[in-house]
Amino acid sequence: MDIYKQYINKKSDDKNTVKVGRITAAVALTIGAIVAPLLGGINQAFQFIQEYTGVVSPGILAIFVLGLFWKKATNKAAIWGALLSIPIAMFFKVGPKGWATGTPMDGIFPSVPFLDQMGYTTLLTMVIIALISWFQQKGADDSKGFELRKETFKTSSTFNISAFAVMIVLAFLYAFFW
Repeated sequence: MDIYKQYINKKSDDKNTVKVGRITAAVALTIGAIVAPLLGGINQAFQFIQEYTGVVSPGILAIFVLGLFWKKATNKAAIWGALLSIPIAMFFKVGPKGWATGTPMDGIFPSVPFLDQMGYTTLLTMVIIALISWFQQKGADDSKGFELRKETFKTSSTFNISAFAVMIVLAFLYAFFW
């Protein structure tokens, strides 16, 4: 909805939007089914999955943090942040692979650990979102934003007692079976 209905087909009705969503999901599933057997030859498949999840997740984290806690964040800035976080993450990802070692490009790509790459990508994406939001709204709060109040997060005593009971049961199960 954020990309298709806003930028590709603004007049799309709900039925067409759902159809496009289903097609997109089917294409993603097909790509996943094709790529999955290729992961069998990788010694560290879990690390491979984590590293490539780390290309997308920093942008998502930046969007959530600024979207929840900064009233000036806008939709357009979030979309640009999501799109630009991927090339930023790939810039940090390319360096440690060593393919540029010994070439004039060696000094261009930083060689930083995986988790640092994710941190830098998150911070740079937050800067991009903040700058776009600031220039788009000229420093004013986003009209679509909502104010977080203490009452929003208030829970009942029944919920609190139940949550505490669940934590005790989980702690017991971990201690007993671990």
